[in-house]
Amino acid sequence: MKLKPLGDRVVLKHLEAEEKTKSGIILTGAAKEKPQEAEVIAVGPGTVEDGKKIEMEVKVGDRVIYSKYSGNEVTLDKEDYVVVSQKDILAVIE
Repeated sequence: MKLKPLGDRVVLKHLEAEEKTKSGIILTGAAKEKPQEAEVIAVGPGTVEDGKKIEMEVKVGDRVIYSKYSGNEVTLDKEDYVVVSQKDILAVIE
């Protein structure tokens, strides 16, 4: 099964959280914070506002940072994804 987002929505897959801090402290499962860094898996076609087509600024494969409390979590084929609106994506990592 495949996720196909509608409008200005983007499907993201979390990137693995760091197991260790920069100082070398190993984090347990409870201490790890949910990563805000993700990979773009699918992109919607865009949307129309005030009669103008709003193009999508991200593409499949981009690594992005998104708002902490945004989106809807979805599990499909035992994989976890987050579906967010394009406006909830804060930056593309280059």
